[in-house]
Parts: sequence; C-alpha cells; structure tokens
Amino acid sequence: MTSPVLLAVDVGNTNVTLGVFEYSGGKGELVHHWRMATHREQTSDEVLVTLRGLFDLVGCKLESFTDVILSSVVPPLLPIWERVCRKLLARPPLIVGPGIRTGMPVRYENPREVGADRIVNGVAAYELVGGCVIAVDFGTATTFDCVSGKGEYLGGAIFPGIHVSMEALFDRASMLHRVEIARPKSVIGRTTTQSLQSGLLFGYAGLVDAMVARIRAELDEEAGVIATGGLAQRIARETSSIERVEPFLTLEGLRILFEKNRSAP
Repeated sequence: MTSPVLLAVDVGNTNVTLGVFEYSGGKGELVHHWRMATHREQTSDEVLVTLRGLFDLVGCKLESFTDVILSSVVPPLLPIWERVCRKLLARPPLIVGPGIRTGMPVRYENPREVGADRIVNGVAAYELVGGCVIAVDFGTATTFDCVSGKGEYLGGAIFPGIHVSMEALFDRASMLHRVEIARPKSVIGRTTTQSLQSGLLFGYAGLVDAMVARIRAELDEEAGVIATGGLAQRIARETSSIERVEPFLTLEGLRILFEKNRSAP
C-alpha cells in the first residue's frame, strides 16, 4: 500500500506557501516546500501549470497526493485554489475555516474574525511548546497570537509588516530610497541607508520585545515565544524575547489540523 502524501497550502496576502508531507508509521514529515508570489488575477489553470512545474522539479507526481488541506486569508482566491485542489485530486480540499476541528477554543469576541493563518500558527506553536505561548509571524502583517496553558486561543495583536511599513515610508518620503533589510554597523547610522536599516531592523526588534513584555504582563502564566515568517530569523537575532524560530510553523499547523480532522495515516 502506497504511503499517504499530504499537500498543505497556505494562501497569504503576499505569498502562497506549499508543503508536501509524506507519512510513514503514522507520522507526517515535511519533504518539500515552496513559496510563490500571491497573484489575485491568476486562474486555476495558471496556478495548476505553476504547481506542475514545481512538482516536476523534485519528481513529485500529481497522482501521489492523497489529501490536500487549504488555508487562505485572501477570500477571492479561496475558490480559485479550491478548483486547483479538485483538479489535482478530483476531490475537495479540507479548508481551514468555521466548522473545522482545531482542538483549540477561540476566546475572541467574534471567533469568525480570526484569520485562518493565526489559528493555524496558534495550534502549531502550542503543540511545539506544550504550554502557554506567543506566536509571532513576520508576514504582510506582523501578528502576535497568544495561546493559554490550557490550549485556548486568547487573541493577540496586529501590526503592519516590515515590508509594508517600508513601502509606505518610501511612497511618502521622496528623499528616501529602498534598502536591503540588513544589520548596519551601529544603531546610529552614518548614512541614510544605514539609518534606514537601523530603524527597520532594530526598530522592529524593539517593537517585538516591547509587545512581548506587555503581553506577558497581562498573562497569568509564563509564556514561550516562537517566531515564523520570512524575516523571523533576521529579526529574532536582535531581540531578547524570541526563544526559537520555526520557519515552517504554518505548514506544520496545517498538518496538525489535517490529522485532527481526518484519521491519521
């Protein structure tokens, strides 16, 4: 009997992240992963062509997939990716949304307002830490998601992402130019480039530490801190609060949710 293969898809505002999990002995292992730009105007056929190219690069055959789980924070793209998944497997994907079993009570005033990616990150972070945790995701938005020691999603905070802030600054300030987000030689920049890099990198690191301190002050228990997202590693090195970086936190969360909703292979 062929081992089950799961395709996990997370559709974000800036990127679509995909992961392939192969199961052996009941345990799913991430064996391939990709990140592609989010294009709201793409058709399902265009997406399918792109996926076929990615899969061919690693010798991953479409017929090998047995299941798909899909998470999206871009409503117009949800039906597009649903059609893509149906064409891949001739079956509907498991969609992260209302009605899915997460095993995590949501204490938001209106649980439907919580983005699917935030719940997925919360589930994954809680499983990794096994207790109270704050998941920080550096994406289009920088999000802080808090989970209690009892495994309850408590809520969190949302802040403009570092790239969004940078683009807004450059659009408004004619004399400033785009820079690489890299560590300058000192906090006190000696050039405009260094000054921008200092503000972007050290400023966001300070934001993270300050927010984590405020969140911890409101919690009744000790909380670990996990970071994910494209810039997580770079920013984490400049903070005192981030304890570990998990680049594939969202993909692992999708795997966990899949296993909670369908019999584990």
